[in-house]
Amino acid sequence: MAGTINRDDIASVRERAPIEAIVGEHVALKPAGMGSLKGLCPFHDERSPSFHVRPSVGRYHCFGCGEGGDVITFVMKLDGLTFVEAVEYLAPKAGVTLRYESGGPRTEATGTPRSRLVDAHRLAAEFFVAQLDSPEAQTGRDFLKERGFGKEAAERFGVGYAPQGWSALLDHLRARNFTEAELRATGMLSEGNRGLYDRFRGRLVWPIRDVTGDVIGFGARKLYEDDQGPKYLNTPDTSLYKKATVLYGIDLAKGAIRTERTAVVVEGYTDVMACHLAGVTNAVATCGTAFGEDHVKVIRRLMGDTGSAQVKVGSTGAKVIFTFDGDEAGQNAALKSFALDQQFLAQTFVAVDPSGQDPCELRQHGGDAAVTSLLESRVPLYEFVIKTTLAGHDLETPEGRVAALRAAAPVVARLRDTALRPEYARRLAGWLGMETDVVIAAVTQSGGGRAGGAAASAQRPQGTEPADGRPAVERPNRRDPVVRAEALSLGVLLQAPDAIRNDAAALAVVDELPADAFGVGLYRAIFSAVQAAGGVRVAGADWVARVAEEAGEDLASSVNELAVTPLPHDRPETMGAYAGSVMGKVFDGHLTKRIGELRGAMKRAGEGTDDASRIFGEIIALEAKRRSLRSD
Repeated sequence: MAGTINRDDIASVRERAPIEAIVGEHVALKPAGMGSLKGLCPFHDERSPSFHVRPSVGRYHCFGCGEGGDVITFVMKLDGLTFVEAVEYLAPKAGVTLRYESGGPRTEATGTPRSRLVDAHRLAAEFFVAQLDSPEAQTGRDFLKERGFGKEAAERFGVGYAPQGWSALLDHLRARNFTEAELRATGMLSEGNRGLYDRFRGRLVWPIRDVTGDVIGFGARKLYEDDQGPKYLNTPDTSLYKKATVLYGIDLAKGAIRTERTAVVVEGYTDVMACHLAGVTNAVATCGTAFGEDHVKVIRRLMGDTGSAQVKVGSTGAKVIFTFDGDEAGQNAALKSFALDQQFLAQTFVAVDPSGQDPCELRQHGGDAAVTSLLESRVPLYEFVIKTTLAGHDLETPEGRVAALRAAAPVVARLRDTALRPEYARRLAGWLGMETDVVIAAVTQSGGGRAGGAAASAQRPQGTEPADGRPAVERPNRRDPVVRAEALSLGVLLQAPDAIRNDAAALAVVDELPADAFGVGLYRAIFSAVQAAGGVRVAGADWVARVAEEAGEDLASSVNELAVTPLPHDRPETMGAYAGSVMGKVFDGHLTKRIGELRGAMKRAGEGTDDASRIFGEIIALEAKRRSLRSD
């Protein structure tokens, strides 16, 4: 298994991946002053653009919601990727071959670079799409037509057909110079005594894409009776395809999930197609596995379902709606999903058609309106689970009601919103025909009475921790002229290190400027981070990232904001002089304050004393420095 990505390669990705182009794929950017672009923030709903991009420093920042970072951060937050996934996604776009601590390009267990596997899957997807028009694929086209999907729908979702032969895809990829090792690593082929052969044969094929849109695997549906394989056959786990994390349709649904802060989880490929065609464009499905913890993480990242332990359940406005078949398997799936409910701050719902039809069948028989009606009839997931639990008991007998109470009470006790527990305890009493006090006592005994630490723990999203006692970073008042001068000084240090290096006067000010010249604690800490990162003399392509790293997690957002805030000066040829002037004001203020402090100390020392003479000498030196600074 490969180790961590080489640090220099990460810096190269930051430098070479054009942030304005990457962001521009999702946000319409317009000029906003010297070297700055702005547009509507993709992370929150706004009407006036407050989202700024500074290509020269490779950073973005939204002055509305506070989101910000570099090109890697943008891809992570927008597409719900991990850091490593984001770097690997950007590396080909930046023309960077990644190296890992173990040496060489990323090999994982396969020995195959990711780019080669992505290319193979792209070519395979194109091959399958072309085969859907062949005479042999008539059965597949009929299958789609019967379910209300014509040629246009198939093209929209990239549905294709895998020929019945043993080596159609294999031959196609070999002809494009893929090696045997690369072909094995794709997961699209199987291997027997006679060598490699096509894994998917005589089946309809759906391309499964990651959140960035790259094809990473396939799902294939059986069409012929003599096919002895399972009804649905998926790509096995590979270095690209991890079934526990993959959601079919996520590439198409991510925009709606992000803007509507709602995700709809269905059970199959055709259900996703039916939902999207019916206008429910935030629908996704798992691929050959149950909805699990890793799927939760993907959805939470996309919809921004985050917060601290103090955030109340449902207060984020996010929703997750599960659709299940009305049979026993669907009920079991609902119970499993409820086990994951604690990991969401979003409200969770379930939508089940009374007649047991899935979204694809509903659209076939009732049109698009039937699909939207299903989702509108949703009920809270915990209510569905409680009623499903009760349905498994005979409520006509005292023994059955007691057994049902014992089974349902822990469900009520696990409700994340403690305010709902008494209400649902009363409802449970009504459904059971039992005394409310008896039911409340059973719920409390099951754990519902622990509304303190347990409740806080239940409401905390996975991956977050309670506050550790560190003081919150206070936002300085930029209307204060002293604060504004300090902010501008840090802005030019972060945004224009080259201009400062090329201006002797400005560089001299930076070299002499002490950290305690900054009266604002936040800015003093950031200036110290600038010094710890080596100062502007060694600033390189990853300059802001290095300063942010030195500043630490609590201050990184403030570093990013200063690096993106447009500067009032817009002439590159005089930026160095402007930087020197701005920083000179901070230095001047510091000298003036220090001179005042020393004059007070000299008076206290007494006229004619040795201490007074020494202090007087310091005052003379500082006044000379101040005069020199003002004359530059």
